[in-house]
Amino acid sequence: MQNMLTILTSVFRGSLSKNGAQTVSEGSKVVVSARTYADFTPQASFDIKKCELHRLEQGPPGEAVLTREDGLRYYRAMQTMRRMELKADQLYKQKIIRGFCHLYDGQEACAVGIEAGVNPTDHLITAYRAHGYTYTRGISVKEILAELTGRKGGVAKGKGGSMHMYAKHFYGGNGIVGAQVPLGAGVALACQYQGNNQICVTLYGDGAANQGQIFESFNMAALWKLPCIFICENNKYGMGTSVERASASTDYYKRGDFIPGLRVDGMDVLCVREATKFAADYCRSGKGPILMELQTYRYHGHSMSDPGVSYRTREEIQEVRSKSDPISMLKDRMISTNMASVEEIKEMDVEIRKEVEEAAQFATSDPEPPLEDLCNHIFYNEPPMEVRGTNPWTKLKSIS
Repeated sequence: MQNMLTILTSVFRGSLSKNGAQTVSEGSKVVVSARTYADFTPQASFDIKKCELHRLEQGPPGEAVLTREDGLRYYRAMQTMRRMELKADQLYKQKIIRGFCHLYDGQEACAVGIEAGVNPTDHLITAYRAHGYTYTRGISVKEILAELTGRKGGVAKGKGGSMHMYAKHFYGGNGIVGAQVPLGAGVALACQYQGNNQICVTLYGDGAANQGQIFESFNMAALWKLPCIFICENNKYGMGTSVERASASTDYYKRGDFIPGLRVDGMDVLCVREATKFAADYCRSGKGPILMELQTYRYHGHSMSDPGVSYRTREEIQEVRSKSDPISMLKDRMISTNMASVEEIKEMDVEIRKEVEEAAQFATSDPEPPLEDLCNHIFYNEPPMEVRGTNPWTKLKSIS
């Protein structure tokens, strides 16, 4: 009978045995869960909120299938992002992180859902609230936090900070409001030109949605049928201004006019995943661009200099946390359908906290880049050259 596990009583913190049984310390006694992985539901179907459509006869399905493996992967990714951002908040308040810092907590379902709906070889570009996408694109928590603290081990070697992080097929982190949208259209043009069946996911916020360059990009993308998913992450506030005070029309999914659009529940990772899959298939079929509006919410202010409660109430934030939190929603789904146990989720939370703490230790102890590195990586594939320093007598060397 492999489904039962007998373990001698001992005192230790919760752990997972090799065959999947869960053990949790309770005082000096160990409680042993008799369930193995075979006892869990391997997959389940969930009704999800239907998308509102613009210029589309049909949209993504109203039901999503979630496997246990995917559910645990999505949960780990979202919870890691949440813990990473809370740690960044702490380091900023300790004045270890300086400068601009825009946190992503509350919006985790957007990044994880989008990543689950496209291929790793597809391209992605976003605005300055970029930590979550840097993580989903394969960069470790350690490298992200070290970049925030300006250390050599950071993803951009400590030179980029919060708004300028990059990875393979990921083009940042862009600090100028809306400027990444024409760049994303250009990446989509390159995909079309090369005929590689890849697409570009181009993200911007509701605060950037009224920028002229966005509509110019829509126009070109529609004319040339570029394989681009334009995504507006509508977190309800552009800096400290609510969308109702900033936009004559808050139907951002219709703002492409001649481009088809979807309005999606951006707090539900399954809604975002299914909508992204639908949009990606649409782009790959040669029909041209598509627009998605993800209705989401940020728990922190616009940036760390914004307390976030002068233009909205603490009660509003708490209500979203209690009713629509993306992490809690996924956890409740998995536990209620027997796809995971409470003990297993708690164990994962402990592992994530440990990972983030170790990353923070590295980010505060790793050395800062030396002055000699200041001019490196400005040029690509060029022989080393001398660069004048802060005065004519100071010479630095630039290495590609």
